Amino acid sequence: MATEKAAKEKPAKKEEHVELLSIDGREVRITHPDKLYFSRQVQVTKLDLVRYYMAVAPGALLGIQNRPIVLKRFVNGAEGEPFHQKRAPSERPEWLRTVTLSFPSGRTAEEVVVDDAAGLAWIVNLGCMELHPHAVRADDLEHPDELRIDLDPGPGVEWPDVRLVALEVQSLLGEVGLQGWPKTSGSRGIHVNVRIQQKWSFTEVRRAALALSRAVECRLPGKASSKWWKEERHGVFLDYNQNAKDRTTASAYSVRPLPDARVSAPLRWDEVAACEPGDFTVFTMPHRFAEIGDPHAEMDKNPGSLDGLLELAARDEAEGLGDAPWPPHFRKMEGEAPRISPSRAKAAAARKSEAKPAAKNAAPKAPRSKMPLLTIANSPSESAAREGLDRWKLRHPEAAASLAVDDVLVDRMRGRSSTWTRIRVNLRHVPEEQRPAQETPDPDDDPTRAWTQHPEPQTKPE
Repeated sequence: MATEKAAKEKPAKKEEHVELLSIDGREVRITHPDKLYFSRQVQVTKLDLVRYYMAVAPGALLGIQNRPIVLKRFVNGAEGEPFHQKRAPSERPEWLRTVTLSFPSGRTAEEVVVDDAAGLAWIVNLGCMELHPHAVRADDLEHPDELRIDLDPGPGVEWPDVRLVALEVQSLLGEVGLQGWPKTSGSRGIHVNVRIQQKWSFTEVRRAALALSRAVECRLPGKASSKWWKEERHGVFLDYNQNAKDRTTASAYSVRPLPDARVSAPLRWDEVAACEPGDFTVFTMPHRFAEIGDPHAEMDKNPGSLDGLLELAARDEAEGLGDAPWPPHFRKMEGEAPRISPSRAKAAAARKSEAKPAAKNAAPKAPRSKMPLLTIANSPSESAAREGLDRWKLRHPEAAASLAVDDVLVDRMRGRSSTWTRIRVNLRHVPEEQRPAQETPDPDDDPTRAWTQHPEPQTKPE
């Protein structure tokens, strides 16, 4: 598919080494091909990443072809902080097409569409180790053709529980006439993608995903959770909001920024019960692909109907289950409960109750306990945020000793063009007298603070 030749170009100041790849008749420049993108545990250069993607290109393209794609760029390698680029670069090959998407904010962005191996190599050269396509095709941007089931294990959840929940998802999908296609996320979770007919809106697809999440939670109480607020979750969270408009997930064969250069590996269902995510890396996947092909090769053949899941949703609503919280940057939706965490809602209710005049001869109320959630760190760097958590634990050893595994909440937040990490601790298991007060987070670098405090008009391109 691709042939390589070394080229020497002479910029104004110094000579830059470039690899020119001829891919299906198109020439793609790979700049800084020897730059290390992984260096701590394994050694992988940018050119190694391009060669990996060319080895699995038919499979990788299946997940991104004819879809707008967000460019998640690791320009400083897997150990550096990435940023998200929605808008297509102004300097791009004439054969690389784009489409214009609109977002819940009212903004728009012209995004890249990758149709072939040359386009795939071109975005990898930009530092796109992960592939983040939207769930729609370029010819119909309002009707998803993919239901995405993201199984996200909470702190302390073991891998066998993730596999157990995935198999329950398979069972439920079969009951409603749908076929799921599983893959490792490349990190700690499993994704199950379902090809669907292009006839439902984003809101309807998300409604179906929420119904599925709630049904799996009922079948596996204690193992699975559909709860949006982290303080309410347990086990494996089924993230129904990945089906909201503007959300993307890493597609099949994506390289993830873990030290062993593991990838998101498509699986057959008979592999799920015994699979191990660390078995699938940039070193092992090309051989697997050459040997067995793409386990998801037939995915596009029989798109299914959401009618069965939407019937479950209607049943939930008839029984009084309203809509669940949406991502914070979405407008308030009809039927959505107040967008406030349960602990804050409880505190607000207590304050309201205390403000009422006391009944005559009523017994005095016990003093209300302090808010159990503390924000410990805000940082674009997860490692820096975790170091801040370590410092907090050293300052408050008694409180730290009382924390359960799932009392530490690590939130990966989305900014306009990057992700950042917020770490909080839930003091529910800490005796009242040992609970530290809220301190200034350390570090306290929330990259969204400037524009959330001074929002711009919602008319500019994304």
